[in-house]
Amino acid sequence: MPSGQRVMAQIRFAIAAAALLLPLHASAAERTVNFYNWSSYMAPGVLEDFTRETGIKVVYDTFDANETLETRLLAGKSGYDVVVPTAYFLQRQIKASVFQKLDKSKLPNLVNAWPMVTARLATYDPNNQYGANYMWGTTGIGYNVKMAETILGPGAAIDSWDIVFKPENLAKFKDCGVHMLDSPDDIFPAALNYLGLDPNSTKQADLEKAADLVSKIRPYVRKFHSSEYLSALATGEICLVVGWSGDIMQARSRAAEARNGITVGYAIPKEGAQMFFDNLAIPADARNVEDAYELINFLYRPDIAARNSNFLSYANGNLASQKLLDPKILNDKNIYPDEATLAKLFVITARDPATQRIINRLWTKVKTGR
Repeated sequence: MPSGQRVMAQIRFAIAAAALLLPLHASAAERTVNFYNWSSYMAPGVLEDFTRETGIKVVYDTFDANETLETRLLAGKSGYDVVVPTAYFLQRQIKASVFQKLDKSKLPNLVNAWPMVTARLATYDPNNQYGANYMWGTTGIGYNVKMAETILGPGAAIDSWDIVFKPENLAKFKDCGVHMLDSPDDIFPAALNYLGLDPNSTKQADLEKAADLVSKIRPYVRKFHSSEYLSALATGEICLVVGWSGDIMQARSRAAEARNGITVGYAIPKEGAQMFFDNLAIPADARNVEDAYELINFLYRPDIAARNSNFLSYANGNLASQKLLDPKILNDKNIYPDEATLAKLFVITARDPATQRIINRLWTKVKTGR
């Protein structure tokens, strides 16, 4: 072959080879999953390991209120491929056609799902068609053990909602700092249950009674916030909080690691408490659906679920992961409650729009004192 033709042939071959390779590289570069999760809700390195194993980049954003997530989802074109709604929000979002049904053939690790959790989750998502449980926990009382003993006396137990909902009790903790979740869906049901009323009541009279109860203790609450209390409790900035179990357990771990002399306690009140479920779901308008399935399936590996629970101090919906859990997590009854405690836990379901408006209005009134 003449040298000129040989050169041209080599050029054509190089161009053809590049044409074959470019789509592969472009496709790999485009593999991205946009993940919207709760703040402080993923063990360090997990998402990096997912990317390392799959080549799929994770764009990770966080929120600290279900309402924030719901606003994004209902507006449409959220840009997210995997989100983590709490079950009662999942329930009403399903009705609004926000999510797509899960193709479980693409989630082989769901074989590890815990039947107890999936059965309770089916209350919100019949046949578990739209959500796979990520973590679950309770809403209870976190406290600085030493400050509680100073205020209440040695050996005094914090095991009842009395410490929160009786003004004369909560007033004792005002100076050392009280926080409360900025979440009427957690605080009002606790108040209703304490009053002997249905935590799922939609009666305006019942809701007003709950709001009145919380209003009476409002002067002693320093802040309503759904994430700041974790660090504040761990550092001693506050001494009492109504918060989520795993966050309070994380505060306990941080205080222990800091060796700052602070011991954090957690109580599931004896009157009962709310059990909540945070779940992995795929929005209806997700653009990277196949990558979303890969992420959910990865998070449902027993070793990954255990790794997250060990760090977060939340129970997860993966039964197989229990064999891999740190015994301190698995045997902690505040994280994995015993049957007697489980029997006292209640769940709340989605309210109709009219009731939700009443709740939101009452909550604003409580927080502002107007």
